[in-house]
Amino acid sequence: MSDTDSFIDEVNEEVRRDRLYHLLRRYGWIAALAIVLIVAGAAWNEYQKAQSRAQAEALGDAMLAALSNDEIAARAEQLSQIDPQSPGAAAVLRLLTAAEQVEAGETAAAAATLEALATDGAAPQIYRQLANFKSLTLPDTDMSVEDRRQAFEAMAQPGNALRLLASEQLALLDIQQGQPDAAIARYQSILQDAEITSDLQQRALQVIVALGGEPELDVNAIAENDGIGAQPVGN
Repeated sequence: MSDTDSFIDEVNEEVRRDRLYHLLRRYGWIAALAIVLIVAGAAWNEYQKAQSRAQAEALGDAMLAALSNDEIAARAEQLSQIDPQSPGAAAVLRLLTAAEQVEAGETAAAAATLEALATDGAAPQIYRQLANFKSLTLPDTDMSVEDRRQAFEAMAQPGNALRLLASEQLALLDIQQGQPDAAIARYQSILQDAEITSDLQQRALQVIVALGGEPELDVNAIAENDGIGAQPVGN
């Protein structure tokens, strides 16, 4: 390489360095700002996670403190005083409050609590459905058997997460109204459903036998649904 070529290369390198330095002085703040924003965003996400975790722990502690009270009425009162931080937490809190109100004999208060949850558009749908279901099973209410049956029939439709439990309640209403054959048929239908739980299965078997029926158990469907082998059922 000649001295001329070497000189030209040095000049070109110097020009590139000058351009880079100029660009850094002109636009370097953008890169620095981007780094700051990335770091700040990560820190904010961690802060949000920590806040959510702290709120959940505080809510859990408050619920446990309320439920540990020996006085039933006091438990319901303490639960009603807790301030939840999310629609889901508020829904769980209302369900717990209603349960304690029922135990305390405050059926009207429990009905009001469940009604408030069932009509709360901000609450997750499953909790609203559960509140509606619970309200239909409250003791000592003025709702007629036919009105209760109509409500459970609406809940027993496909797509409702509580449809099998609603079907069970319809079977119990059949028994209450002196229709054992209808109850057995309804329980048999429940047994054939692939989404049946083990607890509901056992209840259905017991009631069918108690009513003098012969259970028609789809062992393969239940084993496939539960992912376990079928267990023998004794009389």
